[in-house]
Amino acid sequence: MFDVAVFGSLFLTLFVIMDPPGVTPIFLGLTAGRPTAVQKRMALQAVLVAGGVIALFGLTGQHILDYLHISVPALMIAGGVLLLLVALDLLTGKTDEPQQTKDVNVALVPLGMPLLAGPGAIVSVILAVEKAGDVGAQVGVWTAILAIHVVIWLVMRNSLLVVRLIKEGGVVLVTRLSGMLLAAIAVQQIINGVTQVVQGS
Repeated sequence: MFDVAVFGSLFLTLFVIMDPPGVTPIFLGLTAGRPTAVQKRMALQAVLVAGGVIALFGLTGQHILDYLHISVPALMIAGGVLLLLVALDLLTGKTDEPQQTKDVNVALVPLGMPLLAGPGAIVSVILAVEKAGDVGAQVGVWTAILAIHVVIWLVMRNSLLVVRLIKEGGVVLVTRLSGMLLAAIAVQQIINGVTQVVQGS
């Protein structure tokens, strides 16, 4: 009733794509200056949003994309543009958005989606669900999805300890660094989407 091979394959795939260690500096940069309790809540919200989006696409993803006539490259390019806008805000140090709105936006966008639940993770889950032919494989798929989200939550929650060590100046540095990393991720995602469009035409 449990396919270990399917679990291991999808878990490793999602770990590489969602990259919990790589998300840590971006999470710290996006949540800098907020109380620890708020940061912990945002970490949980982001994971729940990502898990919800991935579960939704795992169950109905291909039907949604087909119904809306959305290609995977288009999804990648849109996600890349969204991430790039957030990265520019981090790099320029914009803080003029109301605190509560920022909390909601950061937990939902870009942390929950498209940073965690990005096109790569969504497509991987859609394919894994389609390939899982028996109950054991399906259990392996959904257990892997649950496991990776637990890992991401633990990594982001424990990363808050880093803030206590690096102090305010270090947080500013991490914020700028995360902006640069996020911009690179966004540009690469756009390039990948455009490349797939060109290759498909």
